[in-house]
Amino acid sequence: MISLNELPGAELILPGLDDLQNGKPNTVSSLLVAIAATRLTEAGLDIPKDRLAVEPELTLYAHLQNEREDAYLYYNALLHRLTSFCNAIELYYQNDLISTAVPQTPNN
Repeated sequence: MISLNELPGAELILPGLDDLQNGKPNTVSSLLVAIAATRLTEAGLDIPKDRLAVEPELTLYAHLQNEREDAYLYYNALLHRLTSFCNAIELYYQNDLISTAVPQTPNN
């Protein structure tokens, strides 16, 4: 079984999950989770939907603009890491389902 820590982008997404669990919906990481909440939920993660920011993309970008001169580039890099994490967890989830759905043939 794979650890979520091993997935690309885990360094951003896992802290975001913790932030949401602890009532911090406006951190960079929790906003990334909010952006992909549907994908992450479908892949099996427990996302506290009642704690998600309403417009996470806009909130994240505004947050980055206040902190960085390269907000646009950094925003796109963060979204790329988020997409990498989502793709990896979905691939794992699909393979896990496939491996449990394939009937085992007995050894003769």
